[in-house]
Order: sequence, then C-alpha cells, then structure tokens
Amino acid sequence: MSKHHDELVEKSPRQSASGESGFSRRGFLRTTGATTSAIGTTALLTEDEAIAAQGAGMGPGAVPITLNINGKDQKLTVEPRVTLLDACRNNLDLTGAKRVCDRGTCGACTMIMNGKVVYACTVLAIDAQGKKIQTIEGLAAEGKYHPISQAFVNQDAQQCGYCTPGFVMASKGFLDRNPNPTEEQVLKGLGGNLCRCGTYMGVRKAVLEASKVMKGGKNA
Repeated sequence: MSKHHDELVEKSPRQSASGESGFSRRGFLRTTGATTSAIGTTALLTEDEAIAAQGAGMGPGAVPITLNINGKDQKLTVEPRVTLLDACRNNLDLTGAKRVCDRGTCGACTMIMNGKVVYACTVLAIDAQGKKIQTIEGLAAEGKYHPISQAFVNQDAQQCGYCTPGFVMASKGFLDRNPNPTEEQVLKGLGGNLCRCGTYMGVRKAVLEASKVMKGGKNA
C-alpha cells in the first residue's frame, strides 16, 4: 500500500483538509476493544471482589464504612488499613476477640464471617463490608451462655483466658459444619488455634459436650 493510502485509512471521512481532529478507524477500534474488555472484566467479578474493588480507591485517610456484626449494622469511620479485629476492639468496644500474635497464627482473634471461620487480624475492616460477622459477644442470647461457652466452663477448658474466645468461635464454626464429631475430628478441626497454657484436653471434651447439648435442641 502507498503512504497516501495509509493516511487515508487513518483519517476519518469527517476530517477536514484543514487538519481538524476527528475519529480514526483504528482509534475507534482500540477504544471500543478496551471498553468491551473492561465491561467483560467487571461482569466476571464475584460479589466479594466487587466490594474489594469499591474499597480499592478509598483512603488513605479515614473513610465511613458499615459492618454487619451480630445481626446489627454498625457504622464507623476507619482508615482502610485497619483490620476487622482492631475496628471491633477500638471502635465498637467488642473486645472478646484478642490481639495476641497479630500474624494469623494463634487464632485468638477468631470470628465467623459469612459462615466461615476467619482470623480477624488478617481481614481488613473495609473488606468485611456486606458480610455477616459473628463475634463471641453474639453467642450469648439474652445473657445466657451458649452451649459451647457453658461446656468450656464445665470442662475447665481455659486458664489465662486469652485463647478462649477464639477457641469458642472456632468450635462454633466447626460444629456448624460437623455437628456429630469424633474426638479425632475435633483435634484436627481446631488445629488452627493455639493454647499456650496447654488446655487442649479440656477444649476437646468441651466441644464433644457441646455437640451433644446442641443436638438435643437445648440451644443452637
């Protein structure tokens, strides 16, 4: 093709001889392709990814967010770097979950989010929006102990107490998935939580006791 032909292809039919800018066919195709790609990518996002994408452009200063905790919407203002654990403890006075290792290792900060057990020290509060969060404070109905909490008392399954809230929440998540466990299953199911006092035997007995009570329908 000649150079003259290439210039004709680049120019829009509406472009004047004076050089006024218009749309080129190649430019139009590039723009259309990019837009289509972006729309397609957005359509493929999951709900969690879409929420995360909304928060990606927020900050670095404090921003307003809403967290659904124990069945109630809680409005607070935090920096995007604040974890779910710190937001609960420092902004909402929900101090049951403990900040111990702060590395997602010990499980003392365990909460349940959308039915899954999570380490709250590894979840950003801004990313927890739109999810149902349950803390140990939400287990007590009208001031009464949940069967798991009561079983921990009955079996003396705690000493210093730092790990206890995390173990109770991990046990709740475990029993929701496996309501009739064996002791071996309890051992493996709670492998993500550590107790420096070494009260593992009491913890396992407590979970087995709670499973029987919960199956009896006394308190789920």
